[in-house]
Amino acid sequence: MTTAPSLGTPVTGPAPEVDIARDLARRALPIAPVAVVVCGLIWDVDGALSAAYAVVLVVANFLAAALLIARAARISATVLMAAVLGGYLLRLGVLTVAVVAVRDAGWVEIVPLGLTLVATHVGLLVWEARKVSVTLAFPGLKPGAGFGGNQRG
Repeated sequence: MTTAPSLGTPVTGPAPEVDIARDLARRALPIAPVAVVVCGLIWDVDGALSAAYAVVLVVANFLAAALLIARAARISATVLMAAVLGGYLLRLGVLTVAVVAVRDAGWVEIVPLGLTLVATHVGLLVWEARKVSVTLAFPGLKPGAGFGGNQRG
């Protein structure tokens, strides 16, 4: 007789969230110069610097989320659930502190910073959603997902 795993047992298997976060970071590379140039044209150098800062925050946020989830999953499902919720709140707080800390700096334009922060998060998630497989056969990136995609199969 087999028993179902409890919430106290580690989650086994690959860690597709790290692959997905790396792929998101790779996808940010062609987006970053576009955001920087557009914001630079509208808000000059300060707008370009603000957009660049926002893209760095977004990539760091996605990578931190993936690493936190991957690490927590190796401990237990309960820790994984706590890390997902707690990590979200913690990362939201870190993003807030990162923006508030520089809001009065001479190089910051708050509008392009905020717009780039939101648009890059949403845009990368929508773009990546087309490349992610949620099947048990291929968790993570779909086989042959192309542009930086994992070639599992």
